[in-house]
Amino acid sequence: MADLLWDDVRCFFDPDLMGLLPDLRVPDASVEDWQAVLDLVEAKGWKCQYSEGEMVLPVPRAESVLSRPTDAECPNLRVWPAAEVLAIFRFLDVEVIDFDVDLRELQGQERLDVFCGFLREIGRRLGKPVFMDPQGGYERPVLGFDVEADRVVLLAEPLVT
Repeated sequence: MADLLWDDVRCFFDPDLMGLLPDLRVPDASVEDWQAVLDLVEAKGWKCQYSEGEMVLPVPRAESVLSRPTDAECPNLRVWPAAEVLAIFRFLDVEVIDFDVDLRELQGQERLDVFCGFLREIGRRLGKPVFMDPQGGYERPVLGFDVEADRVVLLAEPLVT
């Protein structure tokens, strides 16, 4: 059974209401959590691309990326958990695993299921919640992976569209 039903949550995937790139995050993270995400990407065989600026490089260890000078360009890791579904992880802060998705790629039940599966994999690997906030609406999650429920759940009332 699906974690969420498209008809119940479609408003949270409307770029006009949520912003095109909602903010996803795992709070209270550590270097070890970042490394666990990198290991998960490799273990799942998800297509990925690590870059620093315009330079595409092999995926480094989390400790190496997160110890870069503060004035260095922010590296990112593009991960495709499925064809045409992209998540971009930004190594901005050790304490928050931060990534974006493009809502245009997450339309319909099939893509929603892929997205929920992706959040579940991350949340299960870390044993931590994974939240989705509206773009620029940090710490106002609308949905996320609930560790105790072991599934993605609604965290806000659906908006009327």
